Amino acid sequence: MTDLTALFTDLVRLETRLYNVLDARLKAEHDLPLGQFEFLRFIAAHETTRVFDLARELAITVGATSKAVDRLEYAGRVRRTANPHDRRSSLVELTPLGARDLAAAAPTVEAELNTWIGSVLPAAVLEQLATRLSMLRQRAEADSRTDRREVFRT
Repeated sequence: MTDLTALFTDLVRLETRLYNVLDARLKAEHDLPLGQFEFLRFIAAHETTRVFDLARELAITVGATSKAVDRLEYAGRVRRTANPHDRRSSLVELTPLGARDLAAAAPTVEAELNTWIGSVLPAAVLEQLATRLSMLRQRAEADSRTDRREVFRT
């Protein structure tokens, strides 16, 4: 039987180490922290988004997300505009600089991930792993207990 605690530990430690190596390389080569890369990637995929949607996607608080968007805005990578459907929120979109920075950094991320994951696992295993991780993530995201707002309420 699989030791789920050991599996969890392996997942967390792998994620931490990969995050650290990706973050260091992005900062060194693109002056772009991995967290900001993730924000830019999500925004680019949605053209515009609310801070709330970013927070939900990244599983962090709205306050932390707003501060991160402030840093991206200060760096000229995103801009906020009034949300015409909800005056309480704003919409976030990439600037041309943000789009260029994302395009420049994406191959770096892919190369690093290929080094640590793609070159280690055969394509069929990788596809299976991606499918299974997506299933687990969807399961977790469907349960309100995994939402940062819920965790802080209990």
